[in-house]
Amino acid sequence: MSEMLVVDGKDLILGRLASFVAKKLLGGERVTIVNAEQVVISGRRQAIFQSYELWLETRKVTNPAKGPFHRRGAEALLQLSVRGMLPFSKAKGREAFHRLRVYRGTPEELAGKEKTPVPDAGLESLGTGRYLRLGELSKHLGGRP
Repeated sequence: MSEMLVVDGKDLILGRLASFVAKKLLGGERVTIVNAEQVVISGRRQAIFQSYELWLETRKVTNPAKGPFHRRGAEALLQLSVRGMLPFSKAKGREAFHRLRVYRGTPEELAGKEKTPVPDAGLESLGTGRYLRLGELSKHLGGRP
């Protein structure tokens, strides 16, 4: 079994982090992301809120009570972003997705582990002050604070 990569999500850009992690997962590595609530999404706050609120309104036409049901936690939103960059409809994509673990905060067993840096995904490479943390988005959508 391959060694597990631990990535600290603090001040990392969501899309760049997700693509980096997806490549590692497809390469057969196990990846754990900690501090999911501190990952950032670039853009205007209101535009981000609007797009995710529209996503939450997606329902079945025949019976809206039957879903789909959208998870609202920061770790779930991060998992969905990574899943979107994997060929999830194929077996290799599903197997890769099962090698991913995402945590809010840092669990005790991972506190002393060395964190893998993600190239060009830091907040300093964003070039703008318009961003929103995943924890704030999750709270706005009604997820766990």
